[in-house]
Amino acid sequence: MLREKLNDAMKQAMKDKDKRRLATVRLILAAIKDRDISKRTEAGNQSVGDDDIIEILSKMVKQRKESVKAYEEGGRLELAEQEKEEMEIISEFLPRQMSEDEIQAAVREAIGETEASGLKDIGKIMAFLKEKYAGQMDFARASASAKDILS
Repeated sequence: MLREKLNDAMKQAMKDKDKRRLATVRLILAAIKDRDISKRTEAGNQSVGDDDIIEILSKMVKQRKESVKAYEEGGRLELAEQEKEEMEIISEFLPRQMSEDEIQAAVREAIGETEASGLKDIGKIMAFLKEKYAGQMDFARASASAKDILS
């Protein structure tokens, strides 16, 4: 489903002659194809599903956030702007991101479900959240929230 959406986006970007969008969507599709190839060699004839694609997109957004920070610190504002544009395009294909309040509620739910009692249980909480909310939340913020609640 998500793969089809990406292919449609690439075709539309070609029609619109939107070079930035076309290049970014092609990068996404190339990353998916790489994962397809590695999965095929590992597990036989399996292709990448939507969960894997969301994971790839999340990593791409995270990489661009880091690049923006590095470029801004280095005074390369035009490159930082380019990375921000790519980040926005990639984010369009991700599920809606949870707000701070929603993250807090999900963390409280995870603490209840995993019966976490202290900081030693952060791993269980994060595993629960990653399984249930993959691609929907910033797990660094969720981890910080869990630590605040448990301490």
